[in-house]
Amino acid sequence: MQRATGIIPARIQIVIAVCVATAFARAPSANAADGYLPSPAASKVVSAVPDGPARTGVVILTQPMPANDPDPQERKAFGVLYTFSPRVIFVYRDQPTSFSFWNLQSDENHDFMLADPGGQVLMKMVLPQLKKTAVTLTFHKEGLYTFYCTMHQPEMSGQIYVLPPERR
Repeated sequence: MQRATGIIPARIQIVIAVCVATAFARAPSANAADGYLPSPAASKVVSAVPDGPARTGVVILTQPMPANDPDPQERKAFGVLYTFSPRVIFVYRDQPTSFSFWNLQSDENHDFMLADPGGQVLMKMVLPQLKKTAVTLTFHKEGLYTFYCTMHQPEMSGQIYVLPPERR
């Protein structure tokens, strides 16, 4: 049996180094609070061009949930709850689609975080108060992607279904 010497064995040092390197490689840019577009690796799944050309588009509104949903006790405990509208979007693989976000609140910032089917975050955009923010997304892999506002969970979330390429 090996005696503990206070020095980390070489094998464990290698495992620690690999874990740290992986964490840094998967981490967003240092300015993540301001948002970030897909990294080179994430661009293989989805490409993003701020206000770029697109074949089709969707407008997504940020809005308060109706006063009768959820129950009044939850509203009293949590305040105003927000949602994206629409919450379900269908797009075709490899078809540039314009996503135009309209933050209609004068007192709340929102953000848009996009995750792949495995839950890996691909990008984040800040949606400033009373502003329109546009980005053209081209999904390169089919599947079910989730999006959400990190500040207003769990209600403010949605799904993007990426379908096989459109037949012509």
